[in-house]
Amino acid sequence: MKVLYMGTPDFAVGPLRALIEAGYEVSAVVTQPDKPKGRSGQLIPTPVKSCAQEYGIPVLQPVKIKTPEAIDSLRQYEADIFVVAAFGQILSKEILEMPRLGCINIHASLLPKYRGAAPIQWAIIDGEKETGVTIQQMDIGVDTGDILSQRIVPITEEDTGESLFDKLCVAGSSLLVETLPKLEAGQIIPIPQDEKKATHAKMLTKELGNVDFSMSAEKIAYLIRGLNSWPSAYTFYEGKLMKIWKAKAVEGDGARCGKPGQIIAVYKDCIDVACGEGVLRIYEIQLEGKKRMSVKDFMLGHPFAEGTLLTRDKEA
Repeated sequence: MKVLYMGTPDFAVGPLRALIEAGYEVSAVVTQPDKPKGRSGQLIPTPVKSCAQEYGIPVLQPVKIKTPEAIDSLRQYEADIFVVAAFGQILSKEILEMPRLGCINIHASLLPKYRGAAPIQWAIIDGEKETGVTIQQMDIGVDTGDILSQRIVPITEEDTGESLFDKLCVAGSSLLVETLPKLEAGQIIPIPQDEKKATHAKMLTKELGNVDFSMSAEKIAYLIRGLNSWPSAYTFYEGKLMKIWKAKAVEGDGARCGKPGQIIAVYKDCIDVACGEGVLRIYEIQLEGKKRMSVKDFMLGHPFAEGTLLTRDKEA
């Protein structure tokens, strides 16, 4: 089976390597254009492009995949199937119908839940106990195609957006190479998605990480874990932005002990902050302009004081 692979970020590197190591012929890789980085403006290749170059695979980088020129380029490479993983552009009907076996997508959720741009992070933010990966037959919708295979991945209490990303990448890679031979042999019966159960995982923004301490401590803890490592949850401490990297909800009536966002207890390795419901215990932070560190290390040079208010606004 000849495969044309479409993907861009780190999540898409694992499945590409899995295809190559499983002996599939990857005729070409399609990825997003290189982007400038930093003040120098040096163009940086996408992770998938770097992986493809490592194996000597031709790379296509159309600005828009739907243009006639881009479609003509795709036709130059023989492929029985197009495999897509976090490519970043929507494919046209013409492209979807181009290969013999159509186009399949590796999506980091148990569809139809969490369609969209950030399924990994929202699964944690919403307090889910499990998520997974889905191999789906692509159609003209966004993550709406029939389900070919799925694999469940538990979400632990310690999982962050970053750690769950790694787990789902591994799960998606192995599920892909298990699914392809069954698909080619006609052994898979596609399952239509139940639209009534569909949910949308909207794109993440930096503003989403601005912690509202009037929420429950449990929901804030989910938010902190889900947004680790990007865009990260944050608050303002003494007028400076302070990222919160590690925290958990603990028992206690924060609303009775202080205002939402108020530090109500200081320990040698953590601080307790009052929330609308419950108490948030913070263990790891990063103050603006400083490196990421434990609360214990931070307090060696800048002790927290009970009664101090963590705010949503720099000027508050």
